[in-house]
Parts: sequence; C-alpha cells; structure tokens
Amino acid sequence: MSHTIQTPCPAPFNLAAYVLAAGAKTPDHPALEVLGIAPQTWSYARLIAAVCGTSAGLQAAGLRAGDTVLLRLGNTADFPIAYLGAIAAGMIAVPTSAALSEAEITRMSASIGVDAVLQDAKISAPDAPQAKRITLNELRAMYDLPAAPWHMGDPERPAYIVFTSGTSGSARAVLHAHRAIWARRMMHSDWYDLRASDRLLHAGAFNWTFTLGTGLMDPWTLGASALIPQDATPPSALPRLLAAHDATLFAAAPGVFRKVLQSDIPALPQLRHALSAGEKMPAALHEDWHAATGLRVYEAFGMSECSTFISSSPSNPVDPGALGRPQTGRRTALLDEHGKSADSGTIAIHRSDPGLMLGYLNAPDATNARFQGDWFVTGDLGRRDASGAIRYEGRNDDMMNAGGFRVSPLEVERAFSTLQGLEQCAALEITLKPGVQVIALCYTARTPVQQSTFDALANSALARYKQPRIYHHSDTLPTSANGKLLRRVLRQQLEAQYGQT
Repeated sequence: MSHTIQTPCPAPFNLAAYVLAAGAKTPDHPALEVLGIAPQTWSYARLIAAVCGTSAGLQAAGLRAGDTVLLRLGNTADFPIAYLGAIAAGMIAVPTSAALSEAEITRMSASIGVDAVLQDAKISAPDAPQAKRITLNELRAMYDLPAAPWHMGDPERPAYIVFTSGTSGSARAVLHAHRAIWARRMMHSDWYDLRASDRLLHAGAFNWTFTLGTGLMDPWTLGASALIPQDATPPSALPRLLAAHDATLFAAAPGVFRKVLQSDIPALPQLRHALSAGEKMPAALHEDWHAATGLRVYEAFGMSECSTFISSSPSNPVDPGALGRPQTGRRTALLDEHGKSADSGTIAIHRSDPGLMLGYLNAPDATNARFQGDWFVTGDLGRRDASGAIRYEGRNDDMMNAGGFRVSPLEVERAFSTLQGLEQCAALEITLKPGVQVIALCYTARTPVQQSTFDALANSALARYKQPRIYHHSDTLPTSANGKLLRRVLRQQLEAQYGQT
C-alpha cells in the first residue's frame, strides 16, 4: 500500500488553463501535428487562441458556467479544441465516440441532461430538442474570436463527463472535477518519462479518453508536441509515421501493437520507448515488440472512474508479465474478501485521490456501491509479486468458475500465448445449458490448430480444472473501436453456437 501524501491542487483552478500554461511560454512551438494525407500543424499560440475563442463563442451563444456541452465531432483537431474551450468557460464537456448510433447517443444524452451539442453533420446526432445546436462551421468560426478569460474556481467543481465502456452492461456517466488533471502529474515520471522536448504519437482517436489524456493533455501540460494520425490511418502506416515525424514516444492499445508488428518496421532512432494501456498486454507481445524494435513497452492501469495510477516506467521497470507499481503520491491497496489490505485481491484506490471521479452522475447509490469504507474498489484483481510489482489477474466479473475453483482467464491465456501459429486468444466461461458451464478458448490463427496440440499444451501447463473444454477458431475476436476485447460479446457468440436450448 502507498501512503505518500500528494501536494493539494491549487485554488482557484481551471483544467484548461493548467494544460496550456506551459505552451503559452513557447507560442511558436508545435502543440499538435495531425499526420496523414492532409497534415496540419497547430502552434501553441494558435491552439490557445482557438480554445479561448471557443470559450468566448460558447458564452456569446448564451451558454454559462455549469452547462453541459456534448461533443459530437469527428476525429479532428476540433475535438480537443472544443473540449478545452468548454472547460475554459467553466462548462462541463462531454466527449463521446463518433461511432455511437443515434439511439445510443440519445439514451446517453437523456441520462445527463444536455444544454448544447457541438455537431458535425457527419456524426450521429442525439434526439435532444431542448439542447442548443452549434454546427462544426459555427464552432470553427469561434476560433478567431477575442479570447475570453479563464473561468477560475474551486478545483472540486465539475469539468467533464465520460462514459464507462459499457462492455458489461449499460454505460454510466462518470463526472470528473477540474482537479483530475492535477493527479496526472504523477504519470509524467512514473509512466511516460515525459519531457518538454518530446514528440508523442498516440494511435487512438481524438475522442478516446486514453488519447485525450495520454496523447494530448499530458504532453501539452509540459509544452511538448502531440502527434495524432488522421482518421482511418491503418496500423500498418504507423511505423512509417513514427520514423518520418521523429516521434520520441509511442502510445497505443495492445491490439494496435499486435497489428503494427505485422508490418515492416523501419529504424526508429528517435523513439525512446512505447506506452500501453486499455487492457493488459500479454508478455509475449512485449517480447515481440522488443525483438522487432529493440525498445520496451511500459504499461499502466486506470479506468474511466480514475486516471492511471499503477504503471511501469524506464526508471522503475517491471517484468513484462506485471502491470507496474503504484505511482508516487497514489494511495492504493489490494483488498481481500473481508476488505482488508492483502498481497492479492481487488485493486482499490483511496477516496482522497485527486484523479478519482466525483461520482456517477445522478446515481448516488451506484457511486456508494463502489466504495468499501475509504477505498474505491475497481473490480479488477491484482497480486503483488516478490518484487513489489502488481500483476493483473483480470476483472472480477470475468473470473471463471471451474469445479468450484475460481480461474483467471489471463492465466489460461498465458498458457497458450507461446503456441506457434496462435495470433490472439481469449479464455472465458460459457453456459452450454442451464447448470452446465465450461471454459472455452477462442483464438485467431492463419489455420486452425489441431485439438491434440491444444490438449498436449494444456496438460503440461494447466491443472485439469483450468483446461478449456472447447477450442474455437475465429477469423477475429470482437473488440471495441479502440481495440479492447469485448468478452461479453464473445461469450454471447460462443453460447449461440455451442449452447443447447
């Protein structure tokens, strides 16, 4: 458990003002480079002017501090400008994925009460007649308006809302305070080794929280440069972009690393290391990346409800099979079934952490249910190894029950990760008929693997009760838009095929 006391967030405070303060000292330095066929470069002077102009424009449109502003924008620079512009004015920004359907975004909008929608006509719009509509052209016209002053205030006041992934049910609206950005300072040394001279290329879309935080807000906080590929850039193009644009850091979800490794990777003399989050990267993928590039990947653990608080870094590396260690200033614990601190259990973070959410919007009971005393319980399982590093054991609700024993899907997946020809695999418990559950392993490979090959490896690596009873070959595994495995969807697919009615 970490007990280090954090320096309190200063007051008055504004998240957007804090993010752009360092860049204001180097106005000509590139803040954002959009890479691709139609490249763009935004200097800090241009970025700050656009953010402050957007703040002024939103207020001129009749919006006020505390109003909720929904972002229905594409994967362009307009997204972070609108996000910071709303926060600069003291409004509550709501970044959302462009991939959401009209029904989905309408349902999400109704759950939070939307005052305004910043709308690209190409993106699905919510049915929210009470909300003020601002078109993309109207938004861009705001960039040249005279700057509005930063809305300074209590760092505890709301700044933005993000939605949980919804992979295990309905998405929840997570409300965060301005002080959430203050917690991210611990990542600069304890994950990124981030420097003002860095050029960080993030492979995710602008509207993903991983990209907004790691790819944009954190580099800008230090006055570094963010590099974002244009929409629809294939993973095969990323190595070329890394080399051509002198990227010093590369961030992506594990699924992107897997796809990048299928391409030719040129020499990357400027790249120091890579960063991964979103889900646990298999140790074999770590090794494949190192073999191809000579560089290391450093992982981090966080969630919609709390910014990354466990990570590895160049100054504090861990075994590739582990996640990392609690960042300096983060108070964490592993809680056993009795809510006591232990060497294995549910990963938890103290309610005093500045990166922790204010709560689920309009859902106090759901918020309270996530706490055990002063600890926010993540629902993810971890184990502290002999070195003090935390090894990820999977989601509590993903744990499998085999003959009365709890089995982690990650343990089963690790057993097969070295099998020649296997590209990707996912272990999960499926129901064949009422009262009959088995462990299944779904995998991708160029050709199906022989049952006898699986059986031989399982017999040598896993206890009998941990061994899959079904091995299912698939062309792809279901993933979210950001490459995260959707176990719930995969379970439904397998049960539809193997289940008995």
